[in-house]
Parts: sequence; C-alpha cells; structure tokens
Amino acid sequence: MKSLRQLCHAGTRRAWLVGLLALLLPALALAHPHGWIDIRVRLVVDEEGRVEALHQAWRMDPFYSLVLIEELSRTEGGLETGLDRLGGEISGNLAPFDFFTEVRVGDDELSLGEVTEYTVMERDGRVEFVFLLPLDEPQPLSEQTLQYQVFDPTYYLEVVHEAEDDTPDEDALTVGGELNCTTRILPADPDPELVAEAAMLDIDEKAEPGMGRHFAETGVVACE
Repeated sequence: MKSLRQLCHAGTRRAWLVGLLALLLPALALAHPHGWIDIRVRLVVDEEGRVEALHQAWRMDPFYSLVLIEELSRTEGGLETGLDRLGGEISGNLAPFDFFTEVRVGDDELSLGEVTEYTVMERDGRVEFVFLLPLDEPQPLSEQTLQYQVFDPTYYLEVVHEAEDDTPDEDALTVGGELNCTTRILPADPDPELVAEAAMLDIDEKAEPGMGRHFAETGVVACE
C-alpha cells in the first residue's frame, strides 16, 4: 500500500506542487489521512551505552506548511514570533499523548519523560517541529533490540520517515554514541479492511483511537 506521502511525492519535486495540492484538496479530503508528517529520529545514547532520549524532527507536509506560514506571517510579531508560539501549542497538545510515540525494548514498553526542549522553524518552505523526547529511565542498548512507532492514533495525519520514493533517507533513523548498531525502518502492512475503513471516513471524521497504529512504520535498532 502506497502512503499519501508516496502518492503525492510523485510530484513533490516539481515547483508546482503546492498549486497542485490546492487543486486536489477537495478530492484528497474525502479520505484519510488529511496530511502527512515526515520524521527523522536520532537515538541519544550516553557514555554507558544507554539510550536516554529520542531526538525527533517532524516536517509538516508542503500544503499545510504553506497555510501555517501565511497565517503566522500575518500575526503580531511576524513569522518568527508566530513559530515560537506554535511550538508551545504543539508541545502542549502532544504531551498528553506522549508525542504520538511508543518505544519498546523486547516486549516491554518504555515510559517516556517530559519534553522541555523543542523548537519550530521554517526550512525549505516547510514547518519543522524539533524536540527531545526523553525516556523516564536510560535503557541499555547493548545486545538489545529497540523498536518505536510514531503515529497519530486517529490517523488524521500520516507519519512517515523521510524518504526518497520508497527508500528511507540515511538520516531518517540514526544512533548517537559509539555502539555498533544496525537500523531498519519497516513499512506498515495494514489489513485491507482497515484501509477501506479509513478511506470511508469523511473530512470531519476521525478514526477510532488506535487505527493509526496499523498504518505506522516501525523503526528498529539492534545493537551488539
């Protein structure tokens, strides 16, 4: 199954993307998801080889970014002030949902801490939200496999790793520190019935909480 981002990226490298999306918006709005976020994730590892946090960068899709940039540019203080204010709003809205992130080591889901470091910027015409998501307790990675998913539970927004066509970028998932680790990004493989269910949702509807998990990519980090 091709994602919304993959379908749109057939034309995203062309200068007329935003105009095209604007023309297609009424049609795209008839089915979920309504937009997408491209993410990059870096595991922050301490000197003892323990993962402390997931440093994440979320880039909003081009059309939504355009709307945000235009609106924020008209607010008091201009774009930079508006982006600073937006960062606080995004952080506050996502905090109760652990920033749409689930992390596991083996069968154990890890508890996440409070996000205190974040920023919002405009990069290459897109709005980017960057933040540090700490674990409640550092987790040893040696001889362990860590997996994570980042997803909107209602699948209103699709979350995918930065990629060129179907191939994830080299910096879409990285590991800091000196550990010898391999990384993989596994594509989603949702049941066709769930795909059909998502496609039937109207523009004002949200899916039942949990649907987004079935459409989420999985980042896998295995360390020796």
